Amino acid sequence: MSNIEKLHEIALQLVSPHKGILAADQSPRTMNKQLEALGLPPEAELRRKYRQLMFTTPGIEEFVTGVILHDGTIRNHTDDQVQFSDLLVAKGIIPIIKVDTGTVPHHGFEGEVVTQGLDGLQDRLQEYYDMGARGAKFRTVFNISDTTPTEQNTLFDCMTLARYSALCHEVGIVPIVEPEIIFSGPHSLERAEEVTTQVLKKLFEIMSWYKVDLRGVILKSSMVLAGSEHPDQTSPKGVAEASIRTFQKTVPDTVPGIVFLSGGQTPQRATENLDALAEQEEQMGGLPWELAFSFSRGIEQPVQQAWMGKDENIPAAQEALLKRLRLNSMADQGTYDPSMEA
Repeated sequence: MSNIEKLHEIALQLVSPHKGILAADQSPRTMNKQLEALGLPPEAELRRKYRQLMFTTPGIEEFVTGVILHDGTIRNHTDDQVQFSDLLVAKGIIPIIKVDTGTVPHHGFEGEVVTQGLDGLQDRLQEYYDMGARGAKFRTVFNISDTTPTEQNTLFDCMTLARYSALCHEVGIVPIVEPEIIFSGPHSLERAEEVTTQVLKKLFEIMSWYKVDLRGVILKSSMVLAGSEHPDQTSPKGVAEASIRTFQKTVPDTVPGIVFLSGGQTPQRATENLDALAEQEEQMGGLPWELAFSFSRGIEQPVQQAWMGKDENIPAAQEALLKRLRLNSMADQGTYDPSMEA
């Protein structure tokens, strides 16, 4: 099998039906904030223990194809000194590494940011490949207002995602491109759809222009919905219709899959919207891409609340994780019902 055929195979594995990608790639700073919100000290050992309870959960591989890791997490290990990436591979789960280094203000473009992380990326990717990573993720951020995102900001970030994707392919890693449209704000569903369409259209235009093989790329997308502060919150059916309509206009059929971020939605709302997407897909007789979930807080919030930093709570936390994954797997099949949350 050639290297490019291997990339295609890995991409398809990552979007296997009825499974998702767990986003466990919070930075130490973000993870510390989550620990402090639970009343826990922001310590490296607590961060390690939390990741360990997630990755050692029995049966997680039934619902998860890959796990996105932060640099500090892929280098970390279990109590028995087994590297987390090796633990995941042994379960048949693909380690994925977050490689962007965060956003900085875009000078001269008020209210906009650009993502850093291309410097030295080829060497970093090779190191991560040697540590077992076969997927990577790079996130860019688009804030919605009356004047943003600008054409210049969109073009800059899309070129960054294209270059990142090409570098991933050079070392045998499947790139996940994440152009996140920020949920927070007063914007309408129509404005969200307009911006998401604008960004995705430019992204795939640039990716194709730079000759990125889209059969070896996964799109991680926001769901299309009104902003968190808009008075008319979008129904699950409205989210499904707007999202699929947007993808049909922008995402080439050669892309194997689209995975959704929860983007600040509550765990239940994210699952309800995922279920509506699956129902809409079934009504349409199928779509060119596999749709799946790639939630972080949309899965982990109840896990953290069950754990509370106590070893005796690990079984309850692992059960909370399995429950959330199971519900999202059912939503991916269009068989979820809110009554299952009880």
